[in-house]
Amino acid sequence: MTTRTVDTTQELAAFLRTRRERLAPHDVGLPPRRQARRTPGLRREEVAELAGVSVDYIVRLEQARGLRPSAAVVEALARALRLAPDERAYLFGLAQQRPRHAGKPATMAAPPLARLVTDLSPLPAMLMNHRYDILAWNSEMARLLLDFDALPPSQRNAMWLCLMHPEMREFYVDREHAVREGIAHLRAAWAAHPEDQALTDLITEFTTHDEEFARLWAERDVKVNGRGRKVLRHPEVGAIAVHFEVLMPLQDPDQRLMIYRPADDESQAALDRLCTR
Repeated sequence: MTTRTVDTTQELAAFLRTRRERLAPHDVGLPPRRQARRTPGLRREEVAELAGVSVDYIVRLEQARGLRPSAAVVEALARALRLAPDERAYLFGLAQQRPRHAGKPATMAAPPLARLVTDLSPLPAMLMNHRYDILAWNSEMARLLLDFDALPPSQRNAMWLCLMHPEMREFYVDREHAVREGIAHLRAAWAAHPEDQALTDLITEFTTHDEEFARLWAERDVKVNGRGRKVLRHPEVGAIAVHFEVLMPLQDPDQRLMIYRPADDESQAALDRLCTR
């Protein structure tokens, strides 16, 4: 017995049919029809009306006749069929299109993730969104970096702190590498979230007020780095080398959990001294 690879055209057709058949007119705000329905769910005409496409187009899609809908049409079909986020992503995958982000950028930590950040103590940990806004942190991360509670919310951004905060400008031993990595991540986030005006404004601020950022931004490096090593220059305990890991929760994909682990015994001892003061 062999397992075939997925035929995306056939699966797209079957998926659209099953999603259409599970909906009733009242589910999508349509009035009930007096005439009895011979098949379950919405009619193709109703889906076409809701999605703003022709009935013939829906028929051809459901018959797997080789159409490849555009991203705009896929989005319209997802709305018309009231698809859940995972179903929407699946439909975009079958259509081989890139979805726009459906949800708004996270501006507050999801409560379970905020508790997890606290539970990760004594490892320094914090929660960020795609634009590096810091949403939650534990006491170890605050002792290692900055007292985030003392900062106005507009400054609780890891990239802003690295570039603009006087105490952080010399914090990274290899500053240019840290800035390059941050910029490469921001460029990827900028392309993935073209509707995020706050991110665009942040990049404009950095480009206008920081020559180093403007120079490196113009190089157009793109990279999302979820694992690595940094050496930090702490004013109280000296150099601390850390391994970092960035995790993206499935339920909250715009939130990123960053965890630091001491990279050697000396760094572990320095972090212990720092957190017991």
